[in-house]
Amino acid sequence: IRAGSRIDYRLSLWGVPVRWRTLITEFEPDVRFVDVQEKGPYAHWHHLHEFVAEDGGTRMRDRVTYRLPFGPLGTLAHALLVESQLRTIFDYRARVIPELLGAPSPERERGGA
Repeated sequence: IRAGSRIDYRLSLWGVPVRWRTLITEFEPDVRFVDVQEKGPYAHWHHLHEFVAEDGGTRMRDRVTYRLPFGPLGTLAHALLVESQLRTIFDYRARVIPELLGAPSPERERGGA
């Protein structure tokens, strides 16, 4: 990846097919990168990925800020579905990446809605 890269995703949210496009707006190798949503399910999505040298390894940290569309309906969807789904996704990633790399699970920082 590099600054200016676009990534297109096809996924399913609660059985509904969704297309999502993100743009890599910042890229510092071995330090951090940022992806922002250009098209997709959120009114706003900004995801900072940071890589910090620590104890002979690397800690990966995420800070996500997002906003749902649809005003009060989006707020309700966040409370009922979205917040728990995002926690599940990031908890899964926090568990699987260290397993793939043979490292202990890192702590994560969370940004919020």
